Amino acid sequence: MTPEETLDLWNQQYAELQARMNAGRGAGLAAPADVAGMTGLQALNAMLTGELPYPHIADTMDFGLVEIAFGKAVFQGTPALKHYNPLGSVHGGWYATLLDSALGCAVHTTMQVGMGYTTAELSVNIVRAASAKSGPLRAIGQVVHAGRQLATAEARIVGPDGKLYAHGTTTCLVFPLPGVGAAAPAH
Repeated sequence: MTPEETLDLWNQQYAELQARMNAGRGAGLAAPADVAGMTGLQALNAMLTGELPYPHIADTMDFGLVEIAFGKAVFQGTPALKHYNPLGSVHGGWYATLLDSALGCAVHTTMQVGMGYTTAELSVNIVRAASAKSGPLRAIGQVVHAGRQLATAEARIVGPDGKLYAHGTTTCLVFPLPGVGAAAPAH
């Protein structure tokens, strides 16, 4: 597939998902009762179908979840002028937030009912400058290890031409959610 065909596919997929999620619950926070009895993968699938709201950070940072599978999460984002730093380039926090979302949601897909996680460590390496002219980029997160107490993942931000913009890793602390019967993460 050519970069132009990939870009067209990405834009079509993103537009369809955004329309579905906004036609559903839109941006917001899911109540604990909304996700009770769901695995992490089920909760993220419910977000993609619009049954659960997606987080407000997606609107703030102009990105969104576009694909999930067990141990994997893909986000698409488009840097804009509002994401620039005083030096006139995309702020490192934009890359970090996009990577953190892909990394965290990849880990989220491995959570069993009653389990949660939080980022304990995030490492980001920016290797190519993005700009408002870059168009959409994708962060592809993949779990490396999902244990009972720790989970690790790695992610890459790429353009439709396959060029690497940034990569990162995370270590997440895994824990039982308060007041919920919990099981260990799936391996």
